[in-house]
Amino acid sequence: MDTTTHGLAIAEGELPAREDLLDLYDAVGWTAYTRHPDLLERALAGSTTVVTARREGRLVGLARALSDGATICYLQDILVRPEEQRHGVGRLLVRHVLDRHAEVRQRVLVTDAEAGQRAFYESLGFTELHEVGAEDGEAGLRGFISFG
Repeated sequence: MDTTTHGLAIAEGELPAREDLLDLYDAVGWTAYTRHPDLLERALAGSTTVVTARREGRLVGLARALSDGATICYLQDILVRPEEQRHGVGRLLVRHVLDRHAEVRQRVLVTDAEAGQRAFYESLGFTELHEVGAEDGEAGLRGFISFG
């Protein structure tokens, strides 16, 4: 599904050219990805959903997700060029991914521990993991991660 909103072309399923990917990932400082371009391309190709935002043909944002289509959707790699941040691009990308996976029970993401990140994701309906259940006097949930 392709749409144009606020001068942005939002497209699902497009796998950007390597040069566009590397340029976008470098722009946001995600060099762990750009050091291994073949791996980055494989990651996008293996994703369930890839949504891109382009302005005048230039890749300005990207979000991708992995999902089983029923119980879990893991949002990954939500990127927006610095000069395009705080203009609704990230919100459009995340909303598109969430709408695409509206029937999925759990939507999960792991992100930086910046205050701005928390506010952004809470505004989209996410709750920080340790707070889920805690308001009812329960212990809450616990999240774990391992990097290989």
